[in-house]
Amino acid sequence: MDENKGFLSKLVNRLFGTEITRRVDLAVRALDDSRDRLFSRTRDTYPRDRRGYDRDEVLADALEAWRVNPLARRIVELTTQYVVGGGIGVECKHERTRKFLQEWWDHRLNNLTTRCNEWCDELSRSGELFIVMTTDLAGMSYMRAIPAADIQEIETADNDLEQEIRIYEKPKLSGESENSLGPEGFLRGKAWEVYDESRADLTGVDSMAPIMLHYAVNRPVGAKHGESDLSPLLRWLSRYAAWLEDRARLNRYRQSFLYTVKAKFTSEAERMRRQAELNQDPPNPGSILVIDESEEWSVIYPNLSSFEAAEDGLALKKMIAVGSGVPIHFLAEPESATRTTAESAGGPTFRHYQQRQEYFLWMIKDIAKVVVKRRKIFDRLVNPEAEIIVTGTDISARDNAALAAAASTIIGAFLDLRELNFIDNAELLRIAYRFAGEVADVEELLKRGAAAPKIVVPRWRSRKNGSGSGRPAGIDIDPISGVPENIDAASPSI
Repeated sequence: MDENKGFLSKLVNRLFGTEITRRVDLAVRALDDSRDRLFSRTRDTYPRDRRGYDRDEVLADALEAWRVNPLARRIVELTTQYVVGGGIGVECKHERTRKFLQEWWDHRLNNLTTRCNEWCDELSRSGELFIVMTTDLAGMSYMRAIPAADIQEIETADNDLEQEIRIYEKPKLSGESENSLGPEGFLRGKAWEVYDESRADLTGVDSMAPIMLHYAVNRPVGAKHGESDLSPLLRWLSRYAAWLEDRARLNRYRQSFLYTVKAKFTSEAERMRRQAELNQDPPNPGSILVIDESEEWSVIYPNLSSFEAAEDGLALKKMIAVGSGVPIHFLAEPESATRTTAESAGGPTFRHYQQRQEYFLWMIKDIAKVVVKRRKIFDRLVNPEAEIIVTGTDISARDNAALAAAASTIIGAFLDLRELNFIDNAELLRIAYRFAGEVADVEELLKRGAAAPKIVVPRWRSRKNGSGSGRPAGIDIDPISGVPENIDAASPSI
């Protein structure tokens, strides 16, 4: 019998082994997490983007995690607190343009001081922003953000994926809607024209028609959509929440116990009557219980162990910290109490927040430019070509103190090289801005400095007093050329 079974098994494996293996692989992949399948090969989705259903699932999970998971909300809040910080300012040297931008910024229907926090939260939560801009007959523009989960498709130019033409919302199947049929017969929702000044005349779209602006972060090259900051963390946030809930239940049940009473009863009715008496008036914890020889009381409690729970929780939290790019002590886990470790761990995090802040400030600047260009149709006194400067708060005050100390030291040393004509003004200025942590156009700064009125530099103190570069007292230096101005013939040359 065993020989027949072995022969039959070999025969089946030889005839159908490949097909069985293939079906088992399909079943295993079907049970796997859908977020593991990042790439699509369907015709209606670009290969570098997620599948439509996968993208909807990630957006829904990210929003749910932000709502119910304290770690997820804290990660999003940390990004906003560092990127937006104390606020964002919009400046312009052109007076009429500056007044309009301030009016637009503070308008009650815009209130961008508060809305910037909401936009930064959404940018971290969804990975992209879809902003609809409408303009009234006075030239004032108003912004509203559409959730990324409501967007169905982004139509782009055939030869350039980054030239967006239209953005379609998901179709609405109830009431009056603006649904339409796509080229392949599937239903599309409302279409929004994407703002493009170079293409406005070609499309024939009214210049004051509502438009949409699209901004995305964490976007792979060749993709249309961005990625949520929480997308790589969702699985680990879920696991950490489940682990923490199990720990809470374990600690709760560990303190639970039951009394058992042993006694000799003449009948089942007598036993049930005694149990009813005890249930009606059970003994309180810490009370004194006096019984006779006929009963024996004992306690039953669960024998539950933790199995190194602290290490397990810390490992899960470290995975979340790595995925979010923040040090673990930002997430209420003081793994190391040393100040040096905390400062070292904060460096990469501040760089991440600085990069996000640069993108967010560019986004606000881009929106402001569009607003001014649409205002120009009604107000010819504004200047769309005027430079708009958008500023944010500093990411880290400690970095500013270190940069100030470095700049002060290096400028004092290089001023001596400048006085000896070993370097020119451009090199001195480049070094000064470099150690101050700022990126500057040196040639432009030199031109502006040459055109600025000269000022009298305070007399230098001697190096013995702890500052200055050792210049003799009573000598003033031209701030542009670096040449002493009031040296008489008897003074020694520098």
